[in-house]
Amino acid sequence: MQGHTGDVDVETVRMNDGRTGGAIQGVRKTALAGLSIEALTDALKPLPAFRAKQIFRWLTRGVRSFNDMTDISYMVREALDKRFSLYSSVISRRLSDADGTVKLQLTLEDGCVIESVLLSDDEGRKTACLSTQAGCAMGCVFCKTGAIGFRRNLSTAEIIEQFLHLISMGAIANVVIMGMGEPLLNLNALREALSFITGELGFSKRRVTLSTSGIAAGIRDLADNGPGVRLAVSLTTADEPLRERLMPVTRTNPLPLLKETLIYYQRKHSKRITLETVLLRHINTSHKDAELVARFADDLDVAINVIPWNPVAGMRFEGAALGEPDRAEVERFIAALQKKGLNVTKRFKKGRGVAGACGQLG
Repeated sequence: MQGHTGDVDVETVRMNDGRTGGAIQGVRKTALAGLSIEALTDALKPLPAFRAKQIFRWLTRGVRSFNDMTDISYMVREALDKRFSLYSSVISRRLSDADGTVKLQLTLEDGCVIESVLLSDDEGRKTACLSTQAGCAMGCVFCKTGAIGFRRNLSTAEIIEQFLHLISMGAIANVVIMGMGEPLLNLNALREALSFITGELGFSKRRVTLSTSGIAAGIRDLADNGPGVRLAVSLTTADEPLRERLMPVTRTNPLPLLKETLIYYQRKHSKRITLETVLLRHINTSHKDAELVARFADDLDVAINVIPWNPVAGMRFEGAALGEPDRAEVERFIAALQKKGLNVTKRFKKGRGVAGACGQLG
């Protein structure tokens, strides 16, 4: 007996389901999130192309299940649910802060766990903070993600899925690639994910910022091959011996090479670069430290983003516990930079209540 759906008989869908093994216990279903309309059309055969477009539209709204797709008949939704899953990742935990921040803990198919964050500013604009790796190999001493070590790169779909999970919680105004991991060490997958987000989903590249610890080869690759998103660099200090101890990436990407690469990037793209400076109490907050940052900024069109360290229990540097700088320490540092004519912004402490602020993921 055939169930009339207006597009294909349900028995055909069910038979295909049995042949592909989608309904067989222990066999993973194909996840649809992150597929282009063309790939979605192919995956959904023998359903007609217009069904792929319907499902794609629902996915871009962050729909949670096939049952929420109200313009598709129940029998087809039931058959789809047996063949496919919407996402390969599962929201295993959701935490909400009083300041409007939402942090999602996502469990991936292989059991790896990552975190994504949705930040809200005072006007209610939302920024999605996405991860590119499970863990991180950079080992920055002030970052919790670096302390847990590196597991693996995320796939293109796993990066896209974070955006789709977050978009279900409200319209997203900006995207920052500042979550777990070093984006430039997973650049191919990130490129494809951003191509999907800015192409298939129509999100503006001008509202996407990629933050790196300073991988010179990756920045040059980005300059030559795109995508043309905004660039932020975690500088933290321009005292090279100190930076090498705080950020081991400096050993293979010394500051002169990093600056040379940033000049190259800026000549190709003519975009302002953000230099991020995580301030650590009594470590990189002196007048001399500010002078060195200002000197590094010479010949570059930059904005300085000052980030008072967000506390993480148990983190130490050279035998002493890391500490958050006091207000006076931060203000003196900012004033010294502004005296040099630099554009300086102090990062707000969003997401601390759910360990979702800069350096706290993991």
